[in-house]
Amino acid sequence: MERFEEIYTAHYAAVSGFVARRSSSPDDTADVIAETFTTAWRRLADVPQGEEARLWLYGVARHVLANHYRGEARRTALAVKLREDLTRWASSVVEQRHPESAREAFARLSGDDRELLSLVGWEGLGTAEIAKVLGISRGAVRLRLHRARKRLAAELAASDVDVSRYGTRAVTLAPALVKESS
Repeated sequence: MERFEEIYTAHYAAVSGFVARRSSSPDDTADVIAETFTTAWRRLADVPQGEEARLWLYGVARHVLANHYRGEARRTALAVKLREDLTRWASSVVEQRHPESAREAFARLSGDDRELLSLVGWEGLGTAEIAKVLGISRGAVRLRLHRARKRLAAELAASDVDVSRYGTRAVTLAPALVKESS
């Protein structure tokens, strides 16, 4: 512990300057400095004595910076790919018949129904997971989900939306609901 404190005190300013001159933001600088000294802490036995410690820390900082920039490049590439996928998906949704009607039907549901259906559809959660999120029993989730789906199917049917695109459950629920409301 004492040796690490000595290394940190003696070389923090030099390492901070080294990293700051090579990074693009104060947040990146802070992250790289923290990771550099964390590595020094974990590998304290490998840190040389005296001024050699500063050079060793510079080497570690260079590796941490390289890893940081590789990770940043991967995240940027992923963001570009996701943006392209989302653009393609959004274009296909706009081309579909009645996309606004479906959104409007969903918006007419209660907040509780929208949240429940969103947990299933957007977050991909199952009954047990939803029960944990909402703090209710699985049975209550199943019942509420069944009712929410029926209400959504009724809203879609009332909007004259072709529910066949929304799955077999919507197709089976919609005719019965239209008859009930007539």
